[in-house]
Amino acid sequence: MVRGEPLLSLPNDLYIPPEALEIFLESFEGPLDLLLYLIRKNSLDILDIPMAELTRQYVRYIDAMRASRLELAAEYLVMAAVLIEIKSRMLLPKPPNVRDDDEGDPRAELMRRLLEYERIKLAARALDGIPRIGRDFQPAAAAVVEDLAPRLPTVLPSELRDAWYAVLARARMNRHHRISREELSVREHMTRILRRLAAGGFVEFIDLFDASAPVPIVVVHFVALLELVKEGLVQIMQEDNFAPIYARLATSDDAITRVPVPAAQAGDVA
Repeated sequence: MVRGEPLLSLPNDLYIPPEALEIFLESFEGPLDLLLYLIRKNSLDILDIPMAELTRQYVRYIDAMRASRLELAAEYLVMAAVLIEIKSRMLLPKPPNVRDDDEGDPRAELMRRLLEYERIKLAARALDGIPRIGRDFQPAAAAVVEDLAPRLPTVLPSELRDAWYAVLARARMNRHHRISREELSVREHMTRILRRLAAGGFVEFIDLFDASAPVPIVVVHFVALLELVKEGLVQIMQEDNFAPIYARLATSDDAITRVPVPAAQAGDVA
């Protein structure tokens, strides 16, 4: 598709450069890598290299390389010259007065380099086989603390005050205009509240008060509830913001929510 239209035949003036498609059957990292490949491919002994056959295959390979990319064949040409030099030295006759141990094997330096290169290549392959996790990077980890116990919101004094105003409003709707003098005991009302909560479970805050009772009794009852909360005998809690407030008997296993009540305010209420 060219510009949205199908192209069914090649244009006559289409030019494809020679380097547009290249196929590499083998990839080598240098002349030593190529030599080691030829030795292993032909099952040659690295300690007894037949220089004639090795040099012939090596030169044939770099000739093919030079035909395509000459700039990449410089190192290989140097190695080819070294191989030809070693081959020529092995073909030349030795002087009769020179022993074999004087000059040594001309292939010794090449064999030493090949053996050292092979060890390095095997070590690199072993390192590459090591798992990358723990070698190149570490797995990320974070500690997460899960609190399975639900956290109930703290009952603020302002919320307790609003609940008290609601109870007081209900008491005013049912009060009678009677004037009388009566002595009320906070301890007695504390006992009533404890007896009311002795059955266990939660009791709604409003249900602790008798809406038909006179206002002074309701006030003393509220002061008695504050004293029980202050002494840690009663626990007041709330499931959510603006939710109803509940009361229950405090136990040793529960975290008791205490509502701070300043002394001056408590005296005013009493």
